[in-house]
Amino acid sequence: MIDQFGWSPALGQIFAPHHESGLIPGRVTVQQRGIWALATDHGELIARLSGRLAHEAPPGFLPAVGDWVAAAARPAEGTATIHAVLPRRTAFIRRAAGGTAEQIVAANVDTAFIVTSMNAELNPRRLERYLATAWASGATPVIVLTKADLCPDPAGAIAAAESVAFGVAILPVSAATGAGMAALGAHLRPGETCVLVGSSGVGKSTLVNALAGGAIMATGVIRDADSRGRHTTTHREILRLPGGALVLDTPGMRELGLTDAADGVSAAFDDIETLVAACRFRDCGHGGEPGCAVATALTTGALDPGRWKNYLKLQRELARDSRRDDPLARAAIHRQRVILARAQRAGKKSRGK
Repeated sequence: MIDQFGWSPALGQIFAPHHESGLIPGRVTVQQRGIWALATDHGELIARLSGRLAHEAPPGFLPAVGDWVAAAARPAEGTATIHAVLPRRTAFIRRAAGGTAEQIVAANVDTAFIVTSMNAELNPRRLERYLATAWASGATPVIVLTKADLCPDPAGAIAAAESVAFGVAILPVSAATGAGMAALGAHLRPGETCVLVGSSGVGKSTLVNALAGGAIMATGVIRDADSRGRHTTTHREILRLPGGALVLDTPGMRELGLTDAADGVSAAFDDIETLVAACRFRDCGHGGEPGCAVATALTTGALDPGRWKNYLKLQRELARDSRRDDPLARAAIHRQRVILARAQRAGKKSRGK
């Protein structure tokens, strides 16, 4: 059974020491209030944590949906005890805005479908944040624009996504009419896992149902007041589609704070970082210094001021995250804040002209 959930010979080698201890491998398919459902070769087992794992593991190392674990199985009872979590290949992680706790949204996923609605919800700044988190996770991001049948200007919505998603596939779809679903299905491969992430009401569960060919996830109707669907998913769960691909649906996210995502921001804003590297001076404040490539791009319109502002915002967020977790980095972060503050002041001056 675990072969159907992505088990591989490489995982078998990693698991070997646990096998010698009499434990079995299992993949977390559901996590809910201190209980984990595991896909194992003994079928689905309902598991709890061992006392040692519960008390000694940091929060970020507790099992999350998508994790592979080592468990002591009691097949006759349909239960198990989780003793260890195998190293994660990828991890989609978020920090609640203003908070300190990290949350593993999905582990060991191959593709992150960033889902947003075309009819009234598309926000380029939010897409940039999701792209940065997806790139940082190690998964391949794909933007899925839902409810294409309800969008009065599909070309404009696609162009808005393209303006922030360089090198990322953008798929406009309609689960109601079937438009674009074949292109989406081409990104689903047997044994690979994808996660659907996005705000509440953008149609993630409806997509899952369309891909599965039946109603396996609860969905809500679209509200007339704001053209958004009602949020229905309340927990994370891995589902196996008829073609053998695995899909992980997630509850809608109101907040998506960055954590350990410097590489993700660099990937999501590669165009800006290329401009920064092209500045004449290494410590350029991007406020009109001679040879500033960023200032030139803003002046000519080659760089969207909103995108630049959001880049600075995410850099400040990364700086706070780094300072919180690594006190030794405070001096370097202070220098970065000085540069960012200088850039902001220069931007205000240029807007006032």
